[in-house]
Amino acid sequence: MPIYTCTTARWTLTAAAKARLAADITRIHADINKVPPTYVDVVFSELPRDSVFAGGRPGTPLLISGWARRGHPQKETTRLALERFAAASRIAGVPQDRVMVVIQDSPARSAVEAGRVLPDPGEEAEWLDG
Repeated sequence: MPIYTCTTARWTLTAAAKARLAADITRIHADINKVPPTYVDVVFSELPRDSVFAGGRPGTPLLISGWARRGHPQKETTRLALERFAAASRIAGVPQDRVMVVIQDSPARSAVEAGRVLPDPGEEAEWLDG
């Protein structure tokens, strides 16, 4: 259900770093939001180096944007962002001043997965049975 997109300049992350980062993002989301890890999608978008800027100059930031269903407590969403930030810097070796994590939310009914409107947080069991 949640989608996390990690955007970087090409060759900023190794294949091993991507795998470790995807695993950590998945684990963190599943632990904090109490959902199965299979719900979490992580995508890497690598752009040509001349297409990525930080502070108006060519750069190699690591930008992680995520979408989650609205309804999770704000404290948990902030914790998601903080834990992802720490993991991203540590795993990717990107300086902290070049990492940004943003988690956006919208109502579950604004998204469809596998042809079904997503359930509100806490109503996943009913959705799985349906």
